Amino acid sequence: INSRSELADAERWWQGERRTRAMAGGASLRAPETVWFSWDTEIGRDVTVEPNVVFGPGVRVADGATIRAFSHIEGASIGAGCEVGPYARLRPGAVLDDKSKVGNFVEVKKAVLGKGAKANHLSYIGDAIVGAGANIGAGTITCNYDGKTKHPTEIGDETFIGSDTMLVAPLKIGKRAKTGAGAVVTHDVPDDTLVVGVPARPKERKDHCD
Repeated sequence: INSRSELADAERWWQGERRTRAMAGGASLRAPETVWFSWDTEIGRDVTVEPNVVFGPGVRVADGATIRAFSHIEGASIGAGCEVGPYARLRPGAVLDDKSKVGNFVEVKKAVLGKGAKANHLSYIGDAIVGAGANIGAGTITCNYDGKTKHPTEIGDETFIGSDTMLVAPLKIGKRAKTGAGAVVTHDVPDDTLVVGVPARPKERKDHCD
């Protein structure tokens, strides 16, 4: 390789070989010429990769996962049966446990999504642990950076985070807790507690009969 043009030719050749190897190993590439692998990408069997997906260094995809179109993934581990994208971004340290889901325009960085957890729309999950079965509503942000330091957020199992919730770290949300839409959560939330408002406060749950 003596020029940038020859380097590009070598990359095209290598990508073609890598795509062929991935499909021979049991992965389905819907538009192989649009999928770009890193040298160390690991792809399991029965994985489906839709068009225009880029794998950066340090990616592992377990069996049966689906990577939808226009997703960018680097330094991430994706468990069996997971669904990513379309238009998702997984940054270094992202770990998706089996059957979890990261949807369109969701960014995950240095965070773990537990088994079956979902972040389906327009959210940022950074420096966080999300429990099994938790649901992250559209527009949720883990406010992890205070201008000097990154802080963690912990979200318990089966927790429901309402749309447009701001989780101001450091923060711990208990198991089966809920946040109302638009809540700004600045203090820890106990298990089985609903918080609403700005700043978020506990709200009594009442059973009403008409």
